[in-house]
Amino acid sequence: MWQSTTDVVLISDPRVVAVPVRECGEPLADVRGRLRVDTRLADDEGAYAHLRAGLLARLERAERLLPDGYHLLIVEGYRPIPTQRRYFEDYKRELHDAFPGLTPDEVHVAASRYVSPVEVAPHTAGAAVDLTLCDPDGAEYDMGTQVNDNPEQSEGACYTAALNISADARVNRKILAAALEPAGLVNYPTEWWHWSYGDRYWAMSTGAAEALYGPAPFPGPAR
Repeated sequence: MWQSTTDVVLISDPRVVAVPVRECGEPLADVRGRLRVDTRLADDEGAYAHLRAGLLARLERAERLLPDGYHLLIVEGYRPIPTQRRYFEDYKRELHDAFPGLTPDEVHVAASRYVSPVEVAPHTAGAAVDLTLCDPDGAEYDMGTQVNDNPEQSEGACYTAALNISADARVNRKILAAALEPAGLVNYPTEWWHWSYGDRYWAMSTGAAEALYGPAPFPGPAR
């Protein structure tokens, strides 16, 4: 198994799990029509294109901070709990099959490098977004890996601070961070594309006393 040499707090860490949530009741908002949205992970109800309203407003602020010729491209936002659970369990099985010497606890921790356990998953709260950068015509910039390449596929290049990527990709990751960090978002360091606001990982990273967003039901498309 590829191992990072970087000291990263994983989302399964007890310090993250221990963060309390005080749900603020903010609604989910549709990203479509407000920012560029990619459809590679689109679901029939459009859940993927929704985020908490406060997070979406921060992304709009970040969009304005980007240099000319750069735009945010949203790949996935809100994720229903059953979908999150399936992603996590599928990846755990993949790791178990590939590395049968790992204990169940080790598989759980290793899986959390790439998929959040459902009990702390920010996507189920509408608090996390997977995104990349594109040009005005929608062509994606070189970011070193594809969105959602896992640590094994990428030999660790999916880690935000990875060194085994091109100079252009390092510059583009810095451009992305320079727009998102001033808007209040935090990155999950094992996934350059994953940024969040208001969830437990954000609270742990920023020193906030509590998370703002807990798991949210998806209301479905407007009738």
